[in-house]
Formats: sequence, C-alpha cells, structure tokens
Amino acid sequence: MGRRPTLHEVANLAGASLASTSRALNGNGASPEMIEKVQAAAKRLGYYPDAAGRSLRMGRTFQVGFAVADIGNPVYVDMMKAIHEVVGPQGYHVVVATTGNDVTSTADVIRALSSGVVDGLVISPLRSNEALAQQMEHAPIPVVVIGRVAEGTTLDSVWADSAAGIGMAVDQLVGAGRRRLLFLNGPLGTTPASRRLQGFDAAVARHGLPLLGMLVADDFTVEAGTRAVDSLLDDGAAERPDAIVAANDLLAIGCIQALRRRHLSVPRDVAVTGMDDTEIAAVFSPSLTSVALGSRERGKAAAELLLRRIGGEQGPAQRVHVAPRLVVRESSGGPA
Repeated sequence: MGRRPTLHEVANLAGASLASTSRALNGNGASPEMIEKVQAAAKRLGYYPDAAGRSLRMGRTFQVGFAVADIGNPVYVDMMKAIHEVVGPQGYHVVVATTGNDVTSTADVIRALSSGVVDGLVISPLRSNEALAQQMEHAPIPVVVIGRVAEGTTLDSVWADSAAGIGMAVDQLVGAGRRRLLFLNGPLGTTPASRRLQGFDAAVARHGLPLLGMLVADDFTVEAGTRAVDSLLDDGAAERPDAIVAANDLLAIGCIQALRRRHLSVPRDVAVTGMDDTEIAAVFSPSLTSVALGSRERGKAAAELLLRRIGGEQGPAQRVHVAPRLVVRESSGGPA
C-alpha cells in the first residue's frame, strides 16, 4: 500500500496556504476558484480528507438528505442531480432515502435521518398531514420541502403550481378543437393528485365542457397508466374521450401504450398530455406534450435554501415559486 498524500502536499500543488486548502476541502469560506484549484490538486494526488475527523472537528456530518417516494422517478432523479450540483462543491454528499407512499413511513425516514445522519433534509412528501408537518417543522435539523406547505408554517418550501399547469394543458387541447377531455390521475389522497385534479376541474368548467369523469391509476408509473386506460377501454365507454390529460409523464406514456394496443392513433383519435416534461417526453414517439414544472430549478433552489439554514441563517420561512411552462409536442397535435 502506497503512502497516503498529506494536506501539505495538496496545498503545495495548488499553490495555496494550508488554511485556504483546508477551507476549500471543507467547503467552508473558500471562493469557487480556490475550491476548484484545490480539488484538482487533491484529485491528482489521490488525497481524500478524513471524513470522520472533519465531522468531529466541525460538529457536522457533511451530508444532506434527499427523501422522496420513488427514487426511480425521473423527476426526482433530476432534482437529486441539481441538489448534488449545489452541495457537492461545498463538501457535502447527498444521502437519498425512500419515504414510501404513506405518512407513517415518511415520518420514520425523517426521524432516522435527523438522528445525526445528515445536517439537513430536502423532502418531497407524497402525502402529508398536520402531524407530519409539525414533525418537519420541529426537526432538530433544517428541513426544506419541495411542494406546497400550509400558510403560517416555519418550513422553507419550493413549489410549482401544478394546478395552473394542468389548466395550460387543457387550454391547448381545447384550442386544438378537443371537447371530450378525461383526466388520468394518480392515487387519490396524494398531494399531486389533489392539486392536479383541482386544476383540471377548474379548467374544464372555465371552458364549459362536460365532465367525462376521472380515471384513477394505482401509482404514478407507466404500468399503472396502462392498466387504468386498459380498464376504460375494456368497459367500452359509450363516449370515448378525444383527449386524455395525465397527471404526469409516466402515466401519459402508459396511456399511449394502451391506446396503441387498441389501434387508436395519438393524436388523431385521442390527444394525450403529461406533466413534468421529463427527458423521455421529448424522445418518446409520438413526442409528448407536457407541462414543465422545473424539476432541476426546484432541486437547486431547495439545496440553496438548505445550505443557508445549515450555515446558521435565521429569518422567516422562505417560499420559492417555480412557474409552470407548457411544452407542446406531437401527442396533442403539436409540431414534430
């Protein structure tokens, strides 16, 4: 085993003082240029800081948590990447945890992570209630919520108006001549399902269209979307929708797959829209019209808020809003 390089050697190679090198490696008070120079020197020498010693000296774990219901969902993957891009240069690692789909398991994850595992937590709970909100509010570490929180809470949050986004999708479909719109939702009782249903009902009422009802999938996944639309087509509904507004991109893709199996063309027979504007929306065939909710922007903003709180910043709860944006593609009659 070769000799382990020292901090002095990193400092010499970087052309920096020992104190500046230490600050750069610890993400504590160094300029971005100094951090980049010192990290390059450390990488070249194969130097790795003593994480345990650093944690003891500074009273921090240099880890931040990111807790979501489904770590495979592309929305959460984009958020995770954005969080890492913010906290990584400051010397932090991201610990990813799965909350599951219920409030109890979410509470368990918060309790576990806040017991000395991480210095702060970014969380996007699928379901919430007053008890969970209070647990997050009184956690021994800073917590930033990606999603809506109740007025008056001391929690920092970053949110996108998904209800308004659904309204944008409805407006585009109506403008393209569609009149029989159906909403394909995820599990009821979840925060996304509730907000997006509100947006759909309001938009349909605004245009004076009939309510065809709602399809409810048992998850926010491709497979769940396919199952839900299969059940609709199997029932042989008297009035087939000419457009389906899905609560996310994965449900929309599952919907299109089910329609294809019945030899229904998208968008000629049925137009389809999604939400989140994930990477797959642009490359799927037909390309998917989707409402962008700024996954990376929300992750970045949440990480920046969290670092400020970890650093000791006080003050009232911060609310960061990311505006939705409709991206029109082939699935709703847009350009190829």
